[in-house]
Amino acid sequence: MLQGAPSHTDTFDLKVGAWTPADFNPTSYNGVMFPQGLMPNLANQLSKLAIVRSMRAPALVHPLQQTWAQIAQSPTSALGKVAPNMGSVVALEFEPQRKPNQKLPVFTSLNTNGDIVGAGYFNGLYSPFDVQPAATGLGSLSNADGQSTFESRYSVLQSIDSRLRSNSPLGSDVTTMGGFYDRGKQMMYDPAIDAAFKFAADEQQRFGSSNFGNSCIVARNLLKGDFGTRYIQINFGGWDNHQDIYDTAAGIYPQATALDKGLANLITDLSAAPGLNGGTLLDETLIVAMGEFGRTVGALTNQDGRDHFFQHFAVFAGGGVSGGKIIGETTADGSTVKDPGWSQGRPARYEDIAATIYSALGINYLTIRRDDPFGRGFEYVPFANDGAWYPILELFPRDLHPRPAMGSRGGGRKIP
Repeated sequence: MLQGAPSHTDTFDLKVGAWTPADFNPTSYNGVMFPQGLMPNLANQLSKLAIVRSMRAPALVHPLQQTWAQIAQSPTSALGKVAPNMGSVVALEFEPQRKPNQKLPVFTSLNTNGDIVGAGYFNGLYSPFDVQPAATGLGSLSNADGQSTFESRYSVLQSIDSRLRSNSPLGSDVTTMGGFYDRGKQMMYDPAIDAAFKFAADEQQRFGSSNFGNSCIVARNLLKGDFGTRYIQINFGGWDNHQDIYDTAAGIYPQATALDKGLANLITDLSAAPGLNGGTLLDETLIVAMGEFGRTVGALTNQDGRDHFFQHFAVFAGGGVSGGKIIGETTADGSTVKDPGWSQGRPARYEDIAATIYSALGINYLTIRRDDPFGRGFEYVPFANDGAWYPILELFPRDLHPRPAMGSRGGGRKIP
């Protein structure tokens, strides 16, 4: 989640003009212009990336759009106010598939500093396990008084109130808290879990010595360890370049460098790691990177920056995605969609991205749940006023189209 909204025409939909810094070194890769000087490592990974350039945002307000991107529907709607993060939907769907030795929650969030949409009206069990990565790992995985003292204290706690917490007259929130205690205890004093959240100085440097790079290291470790985590959200802010966007110290350069080193090395390492079912771990991991909207195009503002703008992009890698592909084309200045480049013949939206993610995971994005507090029926991806949302199948080879999640808008929706 690239918070603050990266400038699409300076990054993944590069438009070269008099404003373009020379050190961007615009370079054509099989006809695709890319700022090789700004993001050299990702330039070398373009064969693994698929870039959707026909994204359009519905509004230009940071908090609104950042929430919208995470819940795949308008936060101002009745159900939008209680809607869960997509990661919480994934957690609910995959919780039954967890193996006894998988001790981490299905949904983990990194580098969010608490700035993340949670489980909404879902049970707290499906909330994100929110972590700020650090080289020293998670200090809460051990107790200062030693394991034996901790075990003794936990045993006393269980003997006093475990019955109340498992079937509490105070309601489901207390029962859920009891589940948190149990899950938390499972993670403690496990050397494999402890190691997954730690990293050495040389590795930290390779990933860019940034909070984003550190998060990419931990994400890779969690995926390689197969600890039960199936959905990881990394927040990476600082892209709100209203002024001095080409300032090398405070503009787009620091964020682009961090993204370049962190994401490129994550892709490299997942490409080199064996998958759980053959192939590589990248083959089994869908990576999606995008902001909440884009930034104004052409010449800079009177503050040498770029303001909020509807046009933006989404970058995909892994998970069966056909790399080296551009979907959609914008006008010469990047202001609007010239060719959507996919089956629906319109600009793509957050809801389409959600449908794509769910479908790639084998989740029916047409699902309606009848357990929401309003009794209206909660849709994983809601009906659209201007037509049905749809997965961007063009990201995948035809024989790998994520069919399990397809369905009929007319009547084929799953109602659990």
